[in-house]
Amino acid sequence: MRCAVLGAGSWGTALALQLARTNDQVRLWDHRPDRAAEWDEARENRRYLPEVRFPDHLRVTGDLAHALDGVEVLLEVVPSQTVRAVMTDAAPMLPQGAAVCCASKGIETGSLMTMNEVLEEVLPERYHPSLTFLAGPSFAKEVARGLPTAVVVAGHHKAPADLVSQALHGGAMRAYYTTDVIGAELGGALKNIIAIACGVADGMGAGLNARAALITRGLAEITRLAVARGANPLTLSGLAGMGDLVLTCTGDLSRNRRVGLGLGQGKTLETILEELGQVAEGVVTAKSGRALALREGIEMPISEEIYQMLYQDKPVAAALMALMGRTRKAERDDERVG
Repeated sequence: MRCAVLGAGSWGTALALQLARTNDQVRLWDHRPDRAAEWDEARENRRYLPEVRFPDHLRVTGDLAHALDGVEVLLEVVPSQTVRAVMTDAAPMLPQGAAVCCASKGIETGSLMTMNEVLEEVLPERYHPSLTFLAGPSFAKEVARGLPTAVVVAGHHKAPADLVSQALHGGAMRAYYTTDVIGAELGGALKNIIAIACGVADGMGAGLNARAALITRGLAEITRLAVARGANPLTLSGLAGMGDLVLTCTGDLSRNRRVGLGLGQGKTLETILEELGQVAEGVVTAKSGRALALREGIEMPISEEIYQMLYQDKPVAAALMALMGRTRKAERDDERVG
């Protein structure tokens, strides 16, 4: 298949490399033509994934029209807050019948739209049945190196989800598919907030018990909001939920966990993001996810405390104590203490 990836950060580059393992024509688009030309000539992404060589049939371009020419499978992998702008530009050039897969994980600020809702607003209606969404535990560096990985492609219709999963499936990557778009999207977006929380606890030296508690209770609040939006709760027990959550909360390659680690060690958010040098989606999602939960009337205490830390300057220790001091309750929402 002829494939294209929009967004040449570490995740976009890694997915382009994976597509190149199973497809013979892959184009990777970067918004800076000078950088795209440099990386195409060097045959590697020198900024985000140095020393991972590009195969000959993977080309990097700064020309959006060239990237989209004749594409059959398109992966959109730009930061979630730029999806609207990039896909608005791409819409007039997108071939009819192309399967569009969004690998950006987030909730748009202001509108509180998921990426599916954003794409349905900016793309003509004829493309809506072909929209799909990538989720699951997958660090870019490991995908780029061809290490074993399992992901899930969510789509409202089986055919495009199956096509995209076919394009990605191969080598050491196993790609599943599901029709639960909202479950996959919210699982992928909200886990970044919980990863910041786990990083904070680790940075403070709170211990492994605390980390396990945050992961488990974090999954509970993610599931609560996702189900309220129509998700199947079983989706949150799978790759897009528990799988992605555990990886992001425990893996040293997690940008969001590293943000939390820095906060737990007393660093300012500005310093942490400068040192990181890449987008940590959980920082923005902490604000948009909280607003979505408030709109839907869903209680998300961990997410609320992360929001208070990031945007209201609440001390880290005070946020942790607020969580530990919450009123005792049943573990499951459908239970009552006798």
